Amino acid sequence: MQQFLRIKADHPDILLFYRMGDFYEMFFDDARKASQLLDITLTARGKAQGEPIPMCGIPFHAADNYLARLIKAGESVALCEQTGDPATTKGPVERQVVRIITPGTVTDENLLEERRDNFLMSIASFKEVIGISVLDVGSGRFFVQELGSHEQLLTELERIKPSEILISEDDTLYTELATVKGLRRQPPWYFEVDTCTRLLTEQFGTKDLSGFGCEEMTQAVLAAGCLMQYVKDTQRTTLPHIQGLRVERSEDSVLLDAASRRNLELEINLSGGHENTLASVIDKTSTAMGSRCLRRWINRPLRDQSQLKSRLDAVAALLDNREYSEIQNQLKHIGDIERIISRVAIKSARPRDLFTLGNSLVQIPFIQQQLTILSSSRLSELSSLISEHPDTVTLLQSAIKENPPVVLRDGGVIAEGYDTELDELRNLSKNADQFLIDLEIREKERTGINTLKVRYNRVHGFYIEISRAQSDNVPDDYIRRQTLKSAERFITPELKSFEDKVLSAKERALSREKSLYDELLDKLLLSLNPLQLCAEGLSELDTLSCFAERADILNYCQPEFQTHPAINITAGRHPVVEMVTENSFIPNNSKLNDQQRMLIITGPNMGGKSTYMRQTALIVLMAHIGCYVPAEKAIIGSIDRIFTRIGATDDLASGRSTFMVEMTEAANILNNATEKSLVLMDEIGRGTSTFDGLSLAWACAESLALETRPFTLFATHYFELTSMVDEIKSVKNVHLDAIEHGENIVFMHSVKNGPANKSYGLQVAKLAGVPATVIKNAKMKLRTLERQSASTHEVFVEQSTGQLELFNNNPHPIVEQLQEIQVDDLNPRQALELLYELAEKSHKH
Repeated sequence: MQQFLRIKADHPDILLFYRMGDFYEMFFDDARKASQLLDITLTARGKAQGEPIPMCGIPFHAADNYLARLIKAGESVALCEQTGDPATTKGPVERQVVRIITPGTVTDENLLEERRDNFLMSIASFKEVIGISVLDVGSGRFFVQELGSHEQLLTELERIKPSEILISEDDTLYTELATVKGLRRQPPWYFEVDTCTRLLTEQFGTKDLSGFGCEEMTQAVLAAGCLMQYVKDTQRTTLPHIQGLRVERSEDSVLLDAASRRNLELEINLSGGHENTLASVIDKTSTAMGSRCLRRWINRPLRDQSQLKSRLDAVAALLDNREYSEIQNQLKHIGDIERIISRVAIKSARPRDLFTLGNSLVQIPFIQQQLTILSSSRLSELSSLISEHPDTVTLLQSAIKENPPVVLRDGGVIAEGYDTELDELRNLSKNADQFLIDLEIREKERTGINTLKVRYNRVHGFYIEISRAQSDNVPDDYIRRQTLKSAERFITPELKSFEDKVLSAKERALSREKSLYDELLDKLLLSLNPLQLCAEGLSELDTLSCFAERADILNYCQPEFQTHPAINITAGRHPVVEMVTENSFIPNNSKLNDQQRMLIITGPNMGGKSTYMRQTALIVLMAHIGCYVPAEKAIIGSIDRIFTRIGATDDLASGRSTFMVEMTEAANILNNATEKSLVLMDEIGRGTSTFDGLSLAWACAESLALETRPFTLFATHYFELTSMVDEIKSVKNVHLDAIEHGENIVFMHSVKNGPANKSYGLQVAKLAGVPATVIKNAKMKLRTLERQSASTHEVFVEQSTGQLELFNNNPHPIVEQLQEIQVDDLNPRQALELLYELAEKSHKH
């Protein structure tokens, strides 16, 4: 317990897995916490201050399963192993923490999501400058960025989704991020500029950081230095696969804030799942590292049109004669080289990692052969990156057995013929069986005891077993080793000598094998950089091949780019909705340019307004990752940001109502949109009273149309907004079509010019299953409200615009009554009474 508490004192905030024999044990509060998280039995061992010491444990060979659950729960674990020799130690065997596993630094295959990056983030701030540093330990991908506001930080958190975040104990940002999962507070001295700079230059082997373009980014350097210190502390080893630092700048990518990412359902749907998202539709990659590359591209669409055109040209080349098909077949035999290399670098690679690496590299010549016949500059560059690695293949094939054991612990990993000394030691063990057979035959003949048997077990080693009835007939050179109820066990000098030789050979063979394995990892480190470039090239090739396959199978077109801001989409489709709809998807055009910067979209609920808006944004985003798009034709100009304000829910944790969330998102758009932005605004102002909402919607639309002038799709049920086209030339009206059939409604889902003339709210309510009596009462109430509000409505609109008569689309009550009259059912007297009634009503109105 003294030893445990001494080690635990160095790791007070994380679980300590304390190795005792074949188990990892936990004590005190660690045991209480682990027993709940892992659903294992809490026991007790010994006493402290008169109270039983809580204890629980897990088998060390099954630790991965338990670690995965803890990491998923955001916990960190320190692995404390026996480092001393029990045979020579008096008292407790020496133990040390050999590795700390945290959510952001884990590299084990069983603990990671295969198709998603696992990022560790560090944050440093001073006044308005926020520096962030992000590292994927599993690939060595390391980048920094400086931001100008907390809103930008929240946007990056949503984009990167780090598993763990480091922040200084005295940083005021902590209160804002207190509820973020995986937050780790670090000592302030981890953020000291000289220390951070030294750590980074030592890691990269450079004199300074000027070669990475971040020498003036003080806060970013502090964040990166703290991150590097944390990784060194947790991994307890060198990190040779982290070889450089990349600077990311917001102006290089199309920016999406957190709300827009959620609304567009890029990777996660609104329910929190992964189904029916953009990634789920277009990710048909063959490898895990290709899938991760695709998701990085989706989350960071580029603005550099030359780079995008290079990707599109590569996709076009892969589409030619369906060349992508053969490449994808070859890529399916490629393992996760990226993460295997990282495990090699930190000396945690398992035998099957190396076997997979060797088999993967064997496929590269076939892939290279396919690439040589394709005419694309980017594919030629990828071919150079991938390259062939014959020396590494030869090394791995000669060193590692076919289908080796999962772990090195019991040996049997190094192939025969790789090392002469190991082969000799193994032969001693192999020949043991024949020696024992021969010995048993000889001893039976010498003693005349036919029941004599030569056996072995792990406790007593080799022995000769004779029944108790025959024990008096044993030769004088037999030495009694063990007496059982029905048998006696003996050893002879010859057998003892053989035992020492064989058991020594087994131990020496295992020791030699472990030594050879470590040497093999060191040899692979010499090829670390070429292998990293190879993995990078393969992952991009996989993503581009996936784009080609999707374009071919789903009938996507190659987008065209122009320098002048504009969006011109012909027959565009929503990439996700068209995959899940039972009926044929109705394509629609989207046209936004200097003459037509805002579309006011009206039409019924369920008519497809949100789908139309989202598909426009998704097509623009897909074009900016270098992917073909679901349309007949798409011409995209320079876009800097995509904003969406679609739907809203309460944020009860932050004390914000639905309307407050809505207004917060609207404020973000109004404050940050530019002429090169794409804005989707859906039903703004619906969370408050009618006139308040209409006023807000009008003012927001007017501000966007006249001041910031982004490309805007503005969906609304306020028909009054459709008159804006008469005041602002760049605003146009479109509507989603629907047809009434009796009392029912048929949605056409096609976009037509001009405003809608009806909202069809009652018809949609009927479709939803609202009882007929409620629908009937609603119709009666609607007529009453329309009559009562007509005069008030005129006053409001005349004060706003003075143009009520131009856009009051509500039908007159008298007209409605006339439409409901069954003329053939009226007798002359009823008809005359009705005429008087209508005349009287007309005077009132």
